[in-house]
Amino acid sequence: MGDVHLTEQGSGIPLVLLHAYPVDSRMWDGVRGPLAERVRLITPDQRGLGRSPLGQATPDLDVVAEDLLRDLDRLGVQRFVLGGCSMGGYVAMAVLRRAAERVTGLVLADTKAVADTEQARAGRLAVAERAESEGTAGWLADSFLPNGVGTTTAEQRPEVVSALRELIESQPPSGVAWAQRAMAARPDSTELLAAVDVPVLAVVGAEDALMSPEVVGGLVPGATFAVLPGCGHLPPLEDPAAFARTVLDWLPG
Repeated sequence: MGDVHLTEQGSGIPLVLLHAYPVDSRMWDGVRGPLAERVRLITPDQRGLGRSPLGQATPDLDVVAEDLLRDLDRLGVQRFVLGGCSMGGYVAMAVLRRAAERVTGLVLADTKAVADTEQARAGRLAVAERAESEGTAGWLADSFLPNGVGTTTAEQRPEVVSALRELIESQPPSGVAWAQRAMAARPDSTELLAAVDVPVLAVVGAEDALMSPEVVGGLVPGATFAVLPGCGHLPPLEDPAAFARTVLDWLPG
């Protein structure tokens, strides 16, 4: 497989942000401006999503971590602040398993450390099979949106819902299926995060129906914890100004 597609802007401390499922790095568009004034912002598309090719690898988030580390080597980035939202948080944990010494700070947004239950794993595999057999038009966005954004966004920010639907609809079914199988196979990362010894910011939308504030707040002992009002599972899309401000206020150095 060739290099994944990524967007880079700004200068200073490298900040790598990993996107959620089932979207791509365009979910960070609303925070690029303010963040790039302070950092060297790097936002890749996970393989199979956005503009990154899928390749032939077995579904595994460790493969995504290897993709990222290889591309950071290519960019000459040895140490970096690492952030991820939802699935991006899972990938960040995979990066920590492989190269924790390169991570100088960690942003975990609306994500969790535990592996899937058997029921959740079965649900992911069913989505993967449906994506491959039917494509994803219509039903994937319809199934994600009710829990994917907060009530405030659903009622007051129709432009966000419309943009999110467009992002979901643009993802290749093969990449959606691969991502679901990779997430279903991920290990428990509770002990991994308990041993993290760099500054950590844990962020959660107050209206997140998928990851409760209690789950996100307990990810890393001693982490800075921020709850963003009026947001659901995707704060960088729902209230980019609040998300960017939260990250910049915390940013090490």
